[in-house]
Amino acid sequence: MRIVMMGTGPFAVPTFEWLLRSGHDIPALVTRPVPASRGRQKLPANPMRDVGVRLAGQIKILEPASVNDPACIAELRELQADLWVVCDYGQILKRETLAAARWGGINLHASLLPQYRGAAPIHWAIYHGECETGVTVIHMSPRLDAGPCLVQYRVPIGQHETSVQLEQRLSELGVTAVREIVNHLAEHGEFPAGIQQDESLASLAPRLTKNDGTVDWTQSAQQIHRQVQAFLPWPGVYTDWHRAGQAPVRILLDRVTHVDQPHGSQNLPAGTVVNLPLGSPSAPLLIQTGAGLLAIEELLPPLKKPMRAAEFQRGYRMDIGDQLGTL
Repeated sequence: MRIVMMGTGPFAVPTFEWLLRSGHDIPALVTRPVPASRGRQKLPANPMRDVGVRLAGQIKILEPASVNDPACIAELRELQADLWVVCDYGQILKRETLAAARWGGINLHASLLPQYRGAAPIHWAIYHGECETGVTVIHMSPRLDAGPCLVQYRVPIGQHETSVQLEQRLSELGVTAVREIVNHLAEHGEFPAGIQQDESLASLAPRLTKNDGTVDWTQSAQQIHRQVQAFLPWPGVYTDWHRAGQAPVRILLDRVTHVDQPHGSQNLPAGTVVNLPLGSPSAPLLIQTGAGLLAIEELLPPLKKPMRAAEFQRGYRMDIGDQLGTL
């Protein structure tokens, strides 16, 4: 078959690499354009483009500002593709774009659709404390992640698993799911019978924003722990440290755990420093939350690399009773 891959982020890379090894004809990669450089500002990564560049001369790379622009659709038609394979791309394909390939498109999504439709399904599944997730391949429709499900695989989410770790696992599992559908289509010339999504079960996983990383210390320690697991490396999970007579210091939480407290012992304001990392290089910094204590094991001060809480304490000297959060 003649297959065009559409993808931008790291979740799509294993599927793209499998397609390039599959023996199918892969004439092009369609990916999001890299913005123009602004001085010394670091450009966002595009791992799919990096894979395509390493194959210069073998594969065409298209970077349209809008894949649904009429000029782009005309260029896509010229590729005479049988199928679009879309994953972690970042644009919704309209009906005319889907129709530019013989069989339209399939999309690999990192959730158990119809749950967590949208740009950040892995992060929000961890944040909300889901016990399992998975991957779904859908036959694409013009609506966001709303086509019939062709295949779905489930996996448990580890208790201490981060979004980076889970994304890697799911991206490899996604290869198996896409291969199953591509092979079926190549053998039978039609898609397998899909299952229509139950709209009453649909939930959204919106694109992350910087504000998603702000710690609300009135939440439970367990919830803040999940927030750290879900939102590193970006937007990161951060809070302000307040000291009497000095400007607040913003710190990034890098590794944390949560500690339950006996009933009735939560008599301090949320965000209060209750214990300092003394006596052991691995001792954590303990912070009162709305329910339980958050144990900060590693953190990042401004313009510094991650450091253990005890190392931070030697340089910055927190005091018991100091406040974290918004005053």
